[in-house]
Amino acid sequence: MLPGTGSDDTFVRSVFEIPLAAAGITLTAPAPAPGPSLAVSALSALSSSSGPVLAGGISFGAHLAAEWAVANPSRCAGLVLALPAWHGEPGSAPASLSALHSAAQVRSLGVAGALADSPMPEWLATELSRAWGGYGDALADSLEVAATRASPTLAELARLDVPVGIAACADDPIHPASVAGEWAAALPRATVRTTRLTVVGADPEALGRAAVQAFLRAAGVA
Repeated sequence: MLPGTGSDDTFVRSVFEIPLAAAGITLTAPAPAPGPSLAVSALSALSSSSGPVLAGGISFGAHLAAEWAVANPSRCAGLVLALPAWHGEPGSAPASLSALHSAAQVRSLGVAGALADSPMPEWLATELSRAWGGYGDALADSLEVAATRASPTLAELARLDVPVGIAACADDPIHPASVAGEWAAALPRATVRTTRLTVVGADPEALGRAAVQAFLRAAGVA
């Protein structure tokens, strides 16, 4: 499971570890490799896994998991995705614009200044304060990598004949639930389940449960 833009493996574990374990699946959560190679390193981590891979992630991590699946369909056993933010080129997608703004703020104000300048829920500020610190001087570059990388197109998703579970948050303007719906409509075997950011703030596993339950439904075992 791969982290989202500016996030880390700690948050991935808090979201997915227990929901996956409840389904009998052991989580592997590689730490991000900050800088220009962020995406390539994440894709390499998936490719280095042995056997069929159940890939997934949050936001940018979901995009990368799907990108890997498109390139390696025979190795992908399914996808567990949370909060996809766009399909194809990012264009004016809110998550892309937000990440580019954050990168600019980090370059001009530093991490603390950028966090203070971006109104967000307290739980999210706490998560980003920890995660962003782990990126060091490569944070802004990492944010820009995530903001500018294309995700699979709807036509590419339509060729993925594997079970896919997608979690969306109905109250998330950065990762619109409509995008999750578009992904699911394109994928041959996908189910979407929704929660809310206000719930995830108090219980991060709610996002993982939604994605895992959607996957099990898509796989025909729940």
